[in-house]
Amino acid sequence: MRLPLFSLESRRRRAAREAPPGPLRDFLATPFPSPRTPIDEAPILAVDFETTGLEPRKDHLLSVGRVEIVRGRVELRTAHHQVIRSSRNLADENVAIHQLTDDQVAAGAPLAAVVEDLLRALAGRVLLAHHAAVESGFLKQACRRLYGAAPLFPVIDTLQLAKRQMERRNQPYQSGELRLFNLRERYRLPRYRAHDALCDAIATAELFLVQAAQSGGRKAPPLKNFLSRT
Repeated sequence: MRLPLFSLESRRRRAAREAPPGPLRDFLATPFPSPRTPIDEAPILAVDFETTGLEPRKDHLLSVGRVEIVRGRVELRTAHHQVIRSSRNLADENVAIHQLTDDQVAAGAPLAAVVEDLLRALAGRVLLAHHAAVESGFLKQACRRLYGAAPLFPVIDTLQLAKRQMERRNQPYQSGELRLFNLRERYRLPRYRAHDALCDAIATAELFLVQAAQSGGRKAPPLKNFLSRT
């Protein structure tokens, strides 16, 4: 079932009281957007992580890209990309996929600075991602490591939205069809370079705007219609 945002909001207030002073408490001090907000007015932050794998407790972050959606528009002036410092050597397959070298990662920004910056950008906004369990899981794990607690935040997942739309229309699909760039091709969006955090964040933002445009009538539906289910 869909997670009621008012419940998440009450949990945010409680978490803010219990969080240690610092970036996590500052993030939790900002109220979440109302679930009644029309989707074209909802403040949204599209986020993508490049990682060494899919398990937050074992793998680590390589880079983060983000861009804001403001009043139904992708604001490219807010686009931001950071490589995250690591002393661990990358496996050959990581270098081949992400095009990040050991030297680039060694010269990246500290994880604490990247997470603090991301939480500041995410405050008061909805996190948007494709297969959002990855971004949500890695961000929560990073916060546990840095602050001893994980944040709460509302989430929109473009992969989950695509599944809902196809199931509503009784359209059969293969799992591969739900990949970000396959969905973009389905909606006749331009092809971008894959496995670049900023490109993927922008690609996700554009995909979401198309999905949102096709989900309602003349009146913009509310944010609650798009929130991820748990």
